[in-house]
Formats: sequence, C-alpha cells, structure tokens
Amino acid sequence: MALNWAMLNANRAPVPLPNEMTITTIDSGVDISLSIPDAPPSGSSTAGGSGGAKKLRATGKVWLTDKRFLFATDAGSSFDSLSVPLHAILMTRFEQPTFGANYLTFQVKPSADGGLTDGTTVEVRFKERAMFEFVSLLEKSRERAIYMKRQIQEDESEEGLPTYTMPAESSTVSLVGGVPVENPPSYD
Repeated sequence: MALNWAMLNANRAPVPLPNEMTITTIDSGVDISLSIPDAPPSGSSTAGGSGGAKKLRATGKVWLTDKRFLFATDAGSSFDSLSVPLHAILMTRFEQPTFGANYLTFQVKPSADGGLTDGTTVEVRFKERAMFEFVSLLEKSRERAIYMKRQIQEDESEEGLPTYTMPAESSTVSLVGGVPVENPPSYD
C-alpha cells in the first residue's frame, strides 16, 4: 500500500517529477510513524472515514526535493511509500524531549485518493544522525514551495483581469499631451 503514492524505480528510489531537484537524501535508519485519524476502510481507496483510526510504522529512506518529502520503506513494512508535496505540509514541529532523541512531527493535507485523511500526522525519527540540519532544509524548502505556489496563483489570477482603457472624453479636464492641465475640484 502506498500513501499519497510515489513511483519507485527498481532500486526503490523515487522517480523524479519533471524539473524536480533532490536536495538531500537519508539512506538508512529513518523511522516514520503515521497517525491517520479516520482512515478509509481496508481495501478501499476512497477518501473518507469509517475505517477507524490507524497507526502505521515503517523504517526506510527519505528524500527531500524542491517539491516533495518522499519516504520509501524497507521490505516487510505496513505500507510501501509516502509522498507529501511540500505545500501540503500544514504545520511542522521539531521536538526535543528531555529523555530521548529529537524528532520531527508534521501535519499533512491529504491528496485525493491518497489513503490519508484530514488530521494525518507524520512523525520522523533518525537512528544514525542528527536531525536539526534536515529540519532546517525541510523548512526552507517548504517555505519556497509555498511562495512559488502563491506566485503561480497570483499570475493566473492577474491574467483574468480586464485591460485598462482611457475613459471617453466626457470629462471637463483638458489634456495637453495626455497630461491633465487642471487640478481636481477641491473638497470642503
């Protein structure tokens, strides 16, 4: 089962999207815990509840690209892969417990038919390396992805605006070379 699926090649590495750039890779020792609050029923790909809450755990590899957070599991896990677009990471929290290793928690906005539901949280732990550098890279990449998505949306919305045209010559302001010669009326 893949959640918000990622296409994997024969080496179990993700197939990149067009113009996607890999920022960093953690090749081993990554533990992922997924909490899906109201999971779809088993064997169903429809989004929505009635399957009850699910907790899934797996160990594998992580890739951070300029577009996605990707995780591919080792053999024998409860799920195969996880792909989360960076703009779909709603909130991140870097936890530094008094007793125990640091870990990262984030909430995911689920993709349609991705096997996740609203309120899904992901917990990431590294066994063999420090996490702070990865968290910093994830935050910067996520901010950039959100900024780029907003820019694209603004550009699309501006394309739909009507073009500006000069009003008809019904005004009493006289123009010399396209510049108004009189001041506007004064206000009391």
